[in-house]
Amino acid sequence: MSDDKYKILLVDDEQEILEFVKYNLEKEGFTVYTARNGVEAIAIAEKQTPSLIILDIMMPEMDGITTCEELRKIPGLHQDCLIIFMTARSEDYSQIAGFEAGADDYITKPIRPKVLVSRVKALIRRIANGKLPDQPAEETNFVTIGNLVIDKERYLVKKGKSEMILPRKEFELLSLLVSKPGKVFTRDEIYCNVWGDNVVVGDRTIDVHIRKLREKIGNEHIRTLKGVGYKFVE
Repeated sequence: MSDDKYKILLVDDEQEILEFVKYNLEKEGFTVYTARNGVEAIAIAEKQTPSLIILDIMMPEMDGITTCEELRKIPGLHQDCLIIFMTARSEDYSQIAGFEAGADDYITKPIRPKVLVSRVKALIRRIANGKLPDQPAEETNFVTIGNLVIDKERYLVKKGKSEMILPRKEFELLSLLVSKPGKVFTRDEIYCNVWGDNVVVGDRTIDVHIRKLREKIGNEHIRTLKGVGYKFVE
């Protein structure tokens, strides 16, 4: 994996943190852009189309949650760009708000360089491994199950006449569940397949994503087996 082809956008209102994180990532060969607030971040993201955005929550002009929501509306970023929050706030509600806004992961300050670099590399590997070239669209890009049509290329789900574009992790979670209808996926299986072994996420992560999926595709499709996991039913 050649890191220099992957662009990273850092967004934080503290200049010292921007310089510190940028230095450590550039040492690993990444191309790094920085922004001091959400407004700057959106402008840079539209122009540079980064592979990964590291986003603070508490910022002037536009907070991280709102910035994340706006970034997810940029068509070129929706499928390919991962967003992780970097913040000193560790309360459950801020993590939940971040995931609901479309974030893929969450790390807390103070930042340990080795941990940050390891996390970024794990996420970049997911981007690289998620690209499956030279596969026929008719065989790989569409899944029809029950009243749902899943377009893997566009991260689009159709339910009847309604269309919805899902955030990356919600889409990956849904794709996993529908890959084997009726099978109960344990929480460990979901973490491993959707977030990866090298990515550490909070205990509430799966619950938040399941709740958002149910709101969008209907409660009837996703069943909970208490203490075990989740399954998809047609």
